[in-house]
Amino acid sequence: MSSTSLEVRTHNHDLLYRLEVGDLIQFPRGIYSHWAVYIGEGEVAHLAGEEDDGINGKLDSTHLFTVSGRSFQKACVKVDRFVEVAGRTKAVRNNSKDKKFTPLPPDCIVGNALTRLGQVGYNVLYQNCEHFASWCRYGEGKSDQADKVLTGLSVVTAIGSTLGLLFGLARGAKLVDRKKS
Repeated sequence: MSSTSLEVRTHNHDLLYRLEVGDLIQFPRGIYSHWAVYIGEGEVAHLAGEEDDGINGKLDSTHLFTVSGRSFQKACVKVDRFVEVAGRTKAVRNNSKDKKFTPLPPDCIVGNALTRLGQVGYNVLYQNCEHFASWCRYGEGKSDQADKVLTGLSVVTAIGSTLGLLFGLARGAKLVDRKKS
């Protein structure tokens, strides 16, 4: 076993020991994170997909950009062992949304998670694993990573529209100058 995998396993074991029922857990996966809710007894509830579909952290470009606003039937809410979901990732307790939202009592958080078991559906921008975990804890589905993507798309669209408008105005001004000549 490499020292890196031993370090990750030790980190995750220590985190698991400190987790409280209802905590949100973030599993950084490179360009995005997978999220789950700790429900106790070493288990988490999470919205998870098929192996290698991009939802669980294994990027496959054929699944990553399913953002057309429609919910895809490739992920469902399920319960798994924390260590299995963490895998080779250093998990993080992340209740940072507590600054903005009031967490529900732990039994309500677990109840929320368990009432959705087997529910199928996924959309990277509107119904992802962070939305699910956040909804369980706060009663409101929020995804900071999806919000960042949407903000980025809005900025790119605004810049593109502005450049298009400026290009059109400049072209129009050239045509007016030609007619005057």
